Amino acid sequence: MTATFDSTLRLAFSPLHRLQWEEAQQKHVILYPEGMVELNVPAAEILLLCDGSRTLDDIVVELERKFETSGLREDIIELVQSALENGWIRTVSAG
Repeated sequence: MTATFDSTLRLAFSPLHRLQWEEAQQKHVILYPEGMVELNVPAAEILLLCDGSRTLDDIVVELERKFETSGLREDIIELVQSALENGWIRTVSAG
């Protein structure tokens, strides 16, 4: 899956959803009025960086540096696209 993103837009968590560590499940989850979504580790790593201060490019660079690898862009785009479609995150302008 390939998507085009405006690199000037920052990614932020939706105010209707909350990302948090759930001790009972021993994993990060997204909480929202209708329920909860359990996240795997890679998804949580990506979504934790969607704090309104980073663009998609920033997130790719940060995760590739953190895990000392390259080639993560397509996987990150796929997760970000899904998160946008589900309303978990949104784009915000830089200014």
